[in-house]
Amino acid sequence: MAKGKIRSTLSSITQNWAMTQKVYRALPLEVGGLFLLGFVVGFVPTFIFLNLFTAILVGIPLGLLAAVFWFSRRAMKAAYRQIEGQPGAAAAVVQSLRGGWLVTPGIAVNKNQDLISRVVGKPGVILISEGPSSRVSHMLGNERKKTARWLPDIPIYEIQVGDEPGQVSLGKLQRSLTKLPRNLRGGEITDVRRRLDAVSQTGGSLPIPKGPMPTSTRSARRPR
Repeated sequence: MAKGKIRSTLSSITQNWAMTQKVYRALPLEVGGLFLLGFVVGFVPTFIFLNLFTAILVGIPLGLLAAVFWFSRRAMKAAYRQIEGQPGAAAAVVQSLRGGWLVTPGIAVNKNQDLISRVVGKPGVILISEGPSSRVSHMLGNERKKTARWLPDIPIYEIQVGDEPGQVSLGKLQRSLTKLPRNLRGGEITDVRRRLDAVSQTGGSLPIPKGPMPTSTRSARRPR
């Protein structure tokens, strides 16, 4: 069992390393440089005031911490780049979050492939759009009215994902969600999701892009 977990972890790290290096060619130099910097920061003062053996024991963990931190940041950005622009990319980002976020991608889609995904979490209901503001604002308004009709007492938020002024970039979507106030508890979240699913008139939802997003940051953080 333990060997299987180790192999799975190593395999995930290897896959994420390969994926990240495709985007950041200098990744080995960056990670190696951060390891060396962290090692020196821990080694030098410890060696001066204590001894060589203790300095090595302090320097290596600090070097690894710095290297893993940088790799996890690079892996996250590389994962965003791989799915950016694909329909349902925002839903994929939200699904990588921990904390009971329930995602329904593609509840509304137009001919330009602009879409609205619905997220139910502790803040309430969050409607997330992908596309130019001029096209998705009306779609968001319609979905907000539909949702409020069935859930008049539940807070509803709107987030537009994109590069235009007033929109949130894909890389900052998680941060925007976690900043929202907490209004619901675990049982209430499940109940809201069931009620929305029961009254949904959508014939089908778009699939979430198959990319490294759901596992990249978790795998990168495991060596810590």
